[in-house]
Amino acid sequence: MNRRAIILGIKGTKLNINEKKLFKKFKPWGIILFSRNVKNIQQLKNLVDDIKSLFNDNKFPILIDEEGGRITRLNKIINLKFFSANFFSNLFKKDKKLFHVVYNIYINTISSILKNVGININTVPVLDVRRKNAHKIIGDRSFSENPATVIKLGKLCINFYNENKIATVVKHIPGHGLSKVDSHMLTPVIKASKKELFRKDFSTFKSCKSLFAMTAHAIYSHLDMNNTATHSKIIIKKIIRSHIKFKGILISDDLSMKSLKFKLEENAVKALKAGCNLVLHCNGNIKEMNKLSKVIPKIDKFTQKKTSHFYKFLG
Repeated sequence: MNRRAIILGIKGTKLNINEKKLFKKFKPWGIILFSRNVKNIQQLKNLVDDIKSLFNDNKFPILIDEEGGRITRLNKIINLKFFSANFFSNLFKKDKKLFHVVYNIYINTISSILKNVGININTVPVLDVRRKNAHKIIGDRSFSENPATVIKLGKLCINFYNENKIATVVKHIPGHGLSKVDSHMLTPVIKASKKELFRKDFSTFKSCKSLFAMTAHAIYSHLDMNNTATHSKIIIKKIIRSHIKFKGILISDDLSMKSLKFKLEENAVKALKAGCNLVLHCNGNIKEMNKLSKVIPKIDKFTQKKTSHFYKFLG
């Protein structure tokens, strides 16, 4: 499998000539879509078809970041703003039977749109444990302050998507809930003890099995004082792989976020060297993508093997 270890975003509602040229030559592992790429169902289907035909691969990985609530990318097709993770956990507390029915319908509805247009990966669920004094960047994107609730609802989310043959990306591993700042703008430094992290934040990821996971651009000062999880060999090897026992493809969060303090290319190379299998570049900036194309290696054997598992999962 002759692919590069990167997932790229695109600029508009269809592929432009420069994107086509770059993708054909460079062959990214996958493409991720956002609101700017979505106008209506037919346009989205045409876009996904074009991407897949460009790579001559009907199972080519196409991701979308559709959490519902504040983070919704299908808003021109369906209004999901009401349906945050927190909305579902409140419903779960009030009426478990009703919750199961509604949550199943909700995920089946999203899955049916995704399958109809050919998208095969959704970057959910958020398994971060919400905290009272943390920054609102996670907030209602998290199911709960209670790890047991996050685990229950996280497992259901993954299972419901799996039944629909849509793969999931758990995030933000190993846990972003204690962050006091927005990692899009600043580097969160999480000072909680190892004991608290293992008991709460890491436990949700340990209990929920997914084909993919996305890293937190956060420093855990009791584990690695110098590097965010994305750039930390210690956290990826000792926590994500050994303690959490995550066995799938590890994707960095977006390389352009300001929590990563190096130049774009260096952020990418450091993430891959630390143990991320793929890096994520979301903004669709062709100049930046051309720069990255010069430094991103081909995927390794582990990622090839796990990609084959993903293709088998799709059926």
